[in-house]
Amino acid sequence: MKSEDTLMFDVNEVNETLIRTTLEDAVEALTERGYNPINQLVGYIISGDLGYISSYKETRNRLSKIDRSTLVEVILKEYLK
Repeated sequence: MKSEDTLMFDVNEVNETLIRTTLEDAVEALTERGYNPINQLVGYIISGDLGYISSYKETRNRLSKIDRSTLVEVILKEYLK
């Protein structure tokens, strides 16, 4: 490939990968803190209350940057694969 060739990529795919990674990290961090990560994430998604998410390892901050409906969309796509 030449340096002047145009490189194309799908922004949606990059965003979904980032969201998947964030969710995986959140599950790991919540588990490390002794929480049930499924219950905590469902509570957050349904209510919008970030109090369900621990601030451990910047988990709350990272999840707050992702729209909840986008989280549900990525989770549903993964489930339906």
